[in-house]
Amino acid sequence: FSLQVDSANAGRVLASDAAIFLKKSGLTDLVLGKIWDLADTDGKGILNKQEFFVALRLVACAQNGLDVSLSSLNLPVPPPRFTDTNSPLLLSGTASSDVPWAVKLEDKAKYDAIFDSLNPVNGLLSGDKVKPVLLNSKLPVDILGRVWELSDIDRDGMLDRDEFAVAMFLVYCALEKEPVPMSLPAALVPPSKRKPISVPGTMPLIPSSTSTKESHQSLPSVGILAAKTPLTQ
Repeated sequence: FSLQVDSANAGRVLASDAAIFLKKSGLTDLVLGKIWDLADTDGKGILNKQEFFVALRLVACAQNGLDVSLSSLNLPVPPPRFTDTNSPLLLSGTASSDVPWAVKLEDKAKYDAIFDSLNPVNGLLSGDKVKPVLLNSKLPVDILGRVWELSDIDRDGMLDRDEFAVAMFLVYCALEKEPVPMSLPAALVPPSKRKPISVPGTMPLIPSSTSTKESHQSLPSVGILAAKTPLTQ
């Protein structure tokens, strides 16, 4: 606390200093603004130590797909993750390049079959081809939008085979009422998209419940998502 954001050692954090630090969480400005408003209870633009830890807790909630609200503060979440290696708040976890991919081999085979059925061009699917598959899941549009944002890892408006698997994985999580995270956890980044030099100290995200892995077996047939029935908007 004192080393990172309280350089004057006054037991409080100014909005400008906190903003720089909190941005390293990878969350959007909109989410960070909401976090600040909840933590800065008296609206003075300054956080004391207790308020700052509330902000950190809310960052962890957002990174794990929970609502940014005071009611989430008592829920169990892993520590917040920041990209700054000097932070005393970071725990040295497994480097992200060593984290096993959350998409299991048998699930990947199903997702690949859907991918190939959609006639990819040069190994890529455009948004127009992926959209019907996503809409067939009957999930809310805002959730599907987040799924697309998270799965288009290289931001080229297209999904390759691995990115499509991430999208399908997130869709199935959402169908099982698992929260879709605000930022892509290290365990979900495909090995093909991981940087060779990972930032030491970033915490890999462990799935929130051990039942997540088994739950995929009870999901409706993967063919439902790939059904080529016309969609009524």
